[in-house]
Formats: sequence, structure tokens, C-alpha cells
Amino acid sequence: MNKTSEEFLKRLLEAPSPSGFEQPAAAVFVERVKDAVDELITDVHGNVIAVLNPKAKFKFMISGHIDEIGLMITHIDDKGYIYTAQIGGMDPALLIGQRVKVMGRKGAVFGVIGRKAIHQMKPDERKKNVEMENIWVDIGADSRKDAEKRVSVGDAIVIDVAWRRLNSDKIVSRAMDDKAGAFVVAEVMRVLSKRKLNISVIGVATVQEEIGLRGAITSSYRVNPDAGIAVDVGFASDHPETDPKKMGEVKLGKGPNLHRGANINPVLEKALARTAKQFKIPVQITAIPRGTGTDANAIQLARGGAATALLSIPLRYMHTPVEVLSLKDLDHSIKLLVEFLGGHPAKKDYRP
Repeated sequence: MNKTSEEFLKRLLEAPSPSGFEQPAAAVFVERVKDAVDELITDVHGNVIAVLNPKAKFKFMISGHIDEIGLMITHIDDKGYIYTAQIGGMDPALLIGQRVKVMGRKGAVFGVIGRKAIHQMKPDERKKNVEMENIWVDIGADSRKDAEKRVSVGDAIVIDVAWRRLNSDKIVSRAMDDKAGAFVVAEVMRVLSKRKLNISVIGVATVQEEIGLRGAITSSYRVNPDAGIAVDVGFASDHPETDPKKMGEVKLGKGPNLHRGANINPVLEKALARTAKQFKIPVQITAIPRGTGTDANAIQLARGGAATALLSIPLRYMHTPVEVLSLKDLDHSIKLLVEFLGGHPAKKDYRP
């Protein structure tokens, strides 16, 4: 991965964008693709739709969602402490002791998530599960009035952690899910913009996936694709306390994950696998017998239906502040989609 692409990935990951508040990440995505595509469309939900070769009859949609999990302010007490609800889903225990950033109307406000010191806890308190109502955010305010000068009920919050490189190819950040996928979509569009295409390729940065695939539902209805591929993260099984018998064997650095199952068009899945073999791109295969819980669900059911596949980037520690992936898998994902879409014929029958 070149330095320009890596810097784009870093900026995308660090832009705060909980579901419903995706504008900062959307702006980073737009800046990256605007000079490469033929059309750039935004909608009332906040989806960003980038189009190449718009006059072609066959439409192929690729999507990656730019929203991330986070918190929202629900109450500010008389002492200025802030209580929250989750945007998306995470283990509340992971929040204890975290630094946070509130997306205030007047700008970022920094705080911490506090808890009673362990010295002051009774033995039974130490064993209790952490609940959201027992977690508070401290922004250093002295009163509700003081806090409300900087934050408001309804403001979104993200964990304030920075991108880090673990070794030559593995990186850690919050919000890999799924800004890694949105990154792949943007880079694919940039590379394909230099090729002569037989089809129209529509790259979408979707919103509100974490709360019900909402952006994918509206954008795929608008695009009305003949086929589509959702690019998301998937569970790696190469770390302790995972069971490959349940989720399959998926390792970081061994290539993107292709899937077989009800949400996946078998003709499209085989075509992607053939392309991977032809261009010697490593891929991993897993089974998903039901809906995938990704944008692929929405694309598959758009209007009269579309041939759909899911390309997953192996990820450790999903929905935590320390999500880990391999840059190799991002590069292989980009190459696979570029070669597949760049060589796609003007017409293709994906009926099984």
C-alpha cells in the first residue's frame, strides 16, 4: 500500500462517524474520489454514491458502510456528569476507563468514562456485569449548566483512540468496521477510473448500517443495480477463544473472505473465485447459511432483486476500540475487485 492510500485510510478511520453522524467520514471519502469519478451524488440519508461510466446499461454496485458504533448523550445530571446509550452494539465493560470525544455542536469535547475505584468496591460489586446505567462520562464540568455550555442531549460520542501500526502489515484502530470496506470501495473506484469499462460501476459509502442497513436499503433502491458486492469486515478466527467449527477458519493476511450461502448469488461467487485464481489473489471461503447481516442483505433485495456477493476483510476484536486487520488483505481486496469489475462483460446473466 502506498503512502497516499495509507494516509487516506488513517484519515477515514479517525474521522468520527457514529450511525446518523457520518458527515466527517463522508467528507473524507468525497475528497478521495471526487476527481476520479464521472458522477458524485449525495442523498438525504448521507450516502455518497460515486459513479463510473454512467451510460452503460449493466449496473454493478459495490458498497462499504462509513458509520461506526458509538454512544449518544441521553442525560446530564446536576453535577455535570453525562449518561449515554449505545449507537450500535458493544460490550459495556470495554468502555470503562476509555477516553472519549463528544461531537458537540461547537466542536469536539473530550472526556473520560469513569467508575468507582476498585478499592471502594465490595467483593460482590467487582463480580457484577457492567451496565450502561452505571457508566458515566466526565468532561470536567462542575454542574449541568457548565456541561451544557459545551455538550447537549443527543450529541454523539466516539472512543478517542488513534490509529497504530502493530508490525509491518497489521494495524489497529476503532471503526475498522467498516471504514476498511469504504476505503476499499474508494480505492477500487480510483483504479477503475483509469480503465475502459464495459459496465457502470457505482461505489457507495453507505450510512447507518449498524442500526439496520438503512443506507444500503435506500441507496440500492436508487441505484437499482443488476449486481452488487458488499465490502465489509468479517470475524477472524486466528486468535484465542474462537471456534473455527462454528465460524470457519479465517486468518489475517491470508486474503479476503468469500462466502457461500443464501445471501450470496452462486454464479457471482464462482466468478469471483475464478478471478482470484486467475490473478493469483489469495482468498478464504466460509459458509453463511442465512442473511449475512451486512449491506449485502439490502442489495440482494433491492427492488426486483440483484445478484449479490459479500467480500469480507478478516478482522480481530470486532466492535471494540482495538480492531486489528492486515493491510495485505486490503490490498488483495482492491486487486480482486479491480480485476473482476475491470474485466466484467457488458452483459451477464447471473440467474443460477
